[in-house]
Amino acid sequence: MVNSRVLGDRYELAELLGQGGMAEVYRARDTRLGRSVAVKILRTDLARDPAFERRFEREAQACAGMSHPNVVAVFDTGVHTEDQTAIPYLVMEYIDGTTLKDLLMTGRRLLPQRALEITAGVLSALEYSHQQGIIHRDIKPANVMLTRTGEVKVMDFGIARAVDDAENTMTQASTVMGTAQYLSPEQGRGESADARSDIYAVGCLLYELLTSRPPFTGDTTASIVYQHVRENPVPPSQIDPEVSAAADAVVLKAMAKNAENRYQTAAEMRSDVLRAADGEPVRATPVLDQTTAVPVMADDLASAPPRRSRRGLGFWLLGLAVLGVIVGGAFLVKSLLLPSVTVQVPDLTGLSTAQAQTVLSQKGLTLGPITKEASDKPADTIIRQDPGAFSDAKQGTAVTVVLSSGPAKTTVPAIVSLSLDEASRLLSEAGLKLGTKTPKQSDAPGNQVLESDPPEGTNVDVGSTVNVVISSGSVLVPDVRGATQADATAALEAAGFKVLVTKTLTDLVDPGIVVRQSPSAGGQARNGSTVTITVAAPKPATPTPTPTPTVAPTP
Repeated sequence: MVNSRVLGDRYELAELLGQGGMAEVYRARDTRLGRSVAVKILRTDLARDPAFERRFEREAQACAGMSHPNVVAVFDTGVHTEDQTAIPYLVMEYIDGTTLKDLLMTGRRLLPQRALEITAGVLSALEYSHQQGIIHRDIKPANVMLTRTGEVKVMDFGIARAVDDAENTMTQASTVMGTAQYLSPEQGRGESADARSDIYAVGCLLYELLTSRPPFTGDTTASIVYQHVRENPVPPSQIDPEVSAAADAVVLKAMAKNAENRYQTAAEMRSDVLRAADGEPVRATPVLDQTTAVPVMADDLASAPPRRSRRGLGFWLLGLAVLGVIVGGAFLVKSLLLPSVTVQVPDLTGLSTAQAQTVLSQKGLTLGPITKEASDKPADTIIRQDPGAFSDAKQGTAVTVVLSSGPAKTTVPAIVSLSLDEASRLLSEAGLKLGTKTPKQSDAPGNQVLESDPPEGTNVDVGSTVNVVISSGSVLVPDVRGATQADATAALEAAGFKVLVTKTLTDLVDPGIVVRQSPSAGGQARNGSTVTITVAAPKPATPTPTPTPTVAPTP
C-alpha cells in the first residue's frame, strides 16, 4: 500500500476496491476533471521486481490503445516515487457495479438467458481485443464486471500480450499463465496461447454462469489443470435441466480440447450465443475428440445378453454411420441441386432495428447480433453493418449491425480561476471545445476565467462547446481631481493602480490639491498600471524689494 494519498498531484486516493496477484485497485478522484476513477497501483512489495514491473508496463501498453464499450477504459498512466522506489500506476474508468465473481458468491442463480447475454458482452470485448492483436489470457468471473445498468465490462489485461509476441518465453512450459479453473488445455501443457485460448476460457465462464460451479474442481491446481487437459466436462444440462441443448452445444464446442474444434473467433461464438439466447438453433454441433468414445446407455447394455453386447454395440455404431451418410448425402444433394440465392445487401445506415428487419426480410436476409457504441449520430440508429451495404450475400445471411448510443458523455472540468490557456487545455482533454470568450471588468489578472457555461461538473456530450467569461485585465480609473494628494493616492491604490505624482505651479487651487490626472477619469486602464496625478504647488513668495540707499551730496 502506498503512503501518499495523492498521485501525480491529481488523483486523490479513497478506499481500496480490491487487490490481485500484482496490483491494488483504489477508487480515486480526478481533481482536475472532477470525476471518479479507479487507480491500479503495482504492489509496493513487487515494484522492486523488474519482472513484475515489466509485466505491469505491458498491461499499460496493451490497454492504452483500447476503446470499446465492453472494455474498461484506461485514461492515464504514471509513476509514483515513494521511499526511493518507482511505483507505476494506471488510471482507469471507475465502474459502479460488481464482478461476476462477487455475484456468483452471493448464491444468486442466473437465468440461462441472462448468462448467455452476459457471455455475449464478454465475447464482444474479446472480438475487439483480438482484432487489435491482444489476447486476454485470464478471462474469469473476477475480471468481468456488471454495471448497475447491466452493461458488461471486461478488465485486467494483466497478462495480455500482442499476438505477434506469441512465442515469448512467458508461455513456455516453465510458466503456466492464467487461472487454473479457466485455463485452456494448451496453456495447461505450457504451450503458446492464441485467441482460441480465450474462447476456451469463455466456455468455462459460461459453464459456471449456467450451473453456478466451474467445469472442473480439485484439491490442487495440478489436479484441475489435469482435468482441463485430459477430461471432458459434464454437460451443463445434466446439472441444471433448464439449460437448453443449444447452450450445451455452445459450451462443449468452446471447451473442445483441440483448439481446431473450437469456435475459431469470438464473433463466431458470439453469434451462436445470441442464437441460443433467442431460442434459435445454433450453428455449432458438438465435436467428438479422437479419444472420446460414443456414449452407450447403461440400461441398454444391461438389457442385452452378455455374449451379444459387443455385437449389439457394433450394429448400433453401424446404424449411426449409415444415418450419417444419409444425412450428409442429403445436404450434398441440396447444395448441388438447390444452390442458394445471392442477393445484394441493402444499406441500413440511419435505420432503426425495426426498419432494418423489414428491409432485410424483403431480401431474404436476417438481422444478426446488435452492439452499440458512442456516436454523433442519432441514438438507436444503425451506424455500421457487416456484410457492408451493396455487397453480395446468400439469402439467410445474418447482417450484424452497430447502433449509435448517442454522443459519448463527459464532465465539464473546473476551469474557473485558471488562465485561458490552461482552461482551453483542460477542456480539450475532456473532449470539449472552448466557445465564446466574454471579457468582464475585474481586478483578477487578465484572461483569467471568471465563469463557465455550462458550469463545472455538468454532464455534457463529448464535442460540446463551453463558453467562458474572462477578466479583461482592466479597471475603471476613479476621478481624483480636486482631492488632496493623500486621498487621491489612497483611492488609486485601492483600485489597483500605482501612483506617480508631479507638481505644477498654480494659484487657482489650494496647494496639495490634484488638478489633473492621466489616464483620464472614467477610462479603462490595466490593473497594476500607473496613474499620474498633477498636484498644485504654491508659487514661491515674491521677495520684498530692498530700498537703494541715497548718497548725500558732498557739501
